[in-house]
Amino acid sequence: MKWVKKNLTGLGIVKLLIYAFFALFLVIPLISVFLVSFTNEPINIFGSLISVDTLQSTIDKFKNSTLDNFKSILSNGSYFGALKNSLVLSIVVSAVVLAVCVPIAYGIARTRMPFKKTISALCTIPLVVPTFISGYAFIIMFGRSGWVTYIYQALGGEGFLVDPYSMTGIALVQIFFFFPYALWPMVAAFKVSDISLEEASRNMGAKSWLTFSTVTFPLVVPGMLSTGLVIFAVSFSDFGTPIILAPTDLNLLVVEAYREISGFFNWGGAAILTVIMIAVAGVVYWLQNYLLKGKNYDSVSGKPKQVKLNNNKLLTIPLSAFSIFIVFVPLLCILTVFMQSVATTWGKDPLPTGYTLQHYEDIFTGSLGNIQNSLILALGALILSVLIATFVSYFVVRHNSTGLDFMTTVPLIVPGIAFGIALIQTFNTAPLNLTGTAVILIVAYSIRRMPYMVRSTIGTMKSIKADIEEAAINLGASTLTAAITVVGPLMLPGIAAGSILVFVTVIKETSISILMAPADWAPMSLAIFQNVLRAEYYSAAAMSIILVVIVVLFQAIANRITNKES
Repeated sequence: MKWVKKNLTGLGIVKLLIYAFFALFLVIPLISVFLVSFTNEPINIFGSLISVDTLQSTIDKFKNSTLDNFKSILSNGSYFGALKNSLVLSIVVSAVVLAVCVPIAYGIARTRMPFKKTISALCTIPLVVPTFISGYAFIIMFGRSGWVTYIYQALGGEGFLVDPYSMTGIALVQIFFFFPYALWPMVAAFKVSDISLEEASRNMGAKSWLTFSTVTFPLVVPGMLSTGLVIFAVSFSDFGTPIILAPTDLNLLVVEAYREISGFFNWGGAAILTVIMIAVAGVVYWLQNYLLKGKNYDSVSGKPKQVKLNNNKLLTIPLSAFSIFIVFVPLLCILTVFMQSVATTWGKDPLPTGYTLQHYEDIFTGSLGNIQNSLILALGALILSVLIATFVSYFVVRHNSTGLDFMTTVPLIVPGIAFGIALIQTFNTAPLNLTGTAVILIVAYSIRRMPYMVRSTIGTMKSIKADIEEAAINLGASTLTAAITVVGPLMLPGIAAGSILVFVTVIKETSISILMAPADWAPMSLAIFQNVLRAEYYSAAAMSIILVVIVVLFQAIANRITNKES
């Protein structure tokens, strides 16, 4: 009775509703896809609760359960090859990204290398470009009719300079567009490490290169380890690049899962690949926490240290040149897509034969609905995320609700394509036949991006003193009223920053959109993907630029809000 009385308060009901939301749209779909991996057929969990016939059908399916799907991972060359290729790709991308970021991060944090501010600004470009657009840009540049290919062959080369339709092409796109995820944590690590250790090394006669390799570099190893695992997870779960560039004979886990569910309706095959993706992502997440748990890498003493920036031209000029090359590739990709969007025709030549704005006119007359769909779906996901994340942050900080904290962390380790397959398999029949509706799209978007909103609002919630809320309760307000009217307005800065981030990432969402969006609610990402498949490259380029502009605008708003907060 005490438990019932405690949880029938306003806040208690809200908390139960949030748990029910995550159970319905996250826990049950993940359990469902796991069960399907044994039955080879969809399991209607909700129908089994209200219909005897459906329950009997479900029981019959479980009677025919088999481990064949799990055995097929080892016996089926396609599945095993997809897993192997995905792991190799992610490991290679992680290693190369770390190797690329060390000199750039050191140059930004510890030197006066030329054009440092410009390089730092350009390093943000890859963050606002959806991966499938970067993959498409590589086709325009390095494809059979690409302008880079033309120049390369004109100089005497044969074939491709870089074959975009290969593992190498996919890896290069991911390297050039994922490196900022590792760069900025490493810049921060170089900046905060205690330079007195380096000074001591130099005072004892060590050369600069020896000090760097034995003192400076080891201090950023923990950050490298953490960001390396992040890059691995991002590469492993990336759907946009492989779906554009992967040839039919190159098996990757995310592409195989998409083909199984969208092309063959192979529920068992899609389910087992989904389980594997979640398992790999979960192991990486656990490994990251395990390797850093209990380790002490403290080097910051709290005493202010004046960092003397290295101005050695023999070091700073090569660092600057290398950094400019790395950041110039993503910039060149965007410029290439823009050139395609204003070209009348562009074949195997360095520049288009003519220029026009007709492609943009066609977008705003014939495809305006896709832009509206993206904005409406993103707004719907944003509203849902704000409502849930605000209360989650309150419960985590005020009530130490570890359960809700864990629930909102789970989407970080579930690849988008895996989550989409889980939702399709769970909500494709009555009584909750939501597949193909805007509702399930909004729910999927909000759950996928919920961690961003929660992390943003938790930080703000921790800064709000509890006595403000208690004063309202002492004056007669209920706990729910105090939370909404007193705490809520004080959380607006965190909500605003998190809102822009959620909105921007939903606009860019690829895997959920391509897998789940119906024709009536096709967002820009799906429209671009379909245009590429139909070889309507000029329209795809124009819509890609519009999408990037929208993302950049909202990203700029987010940065401005964040700067005001700090």
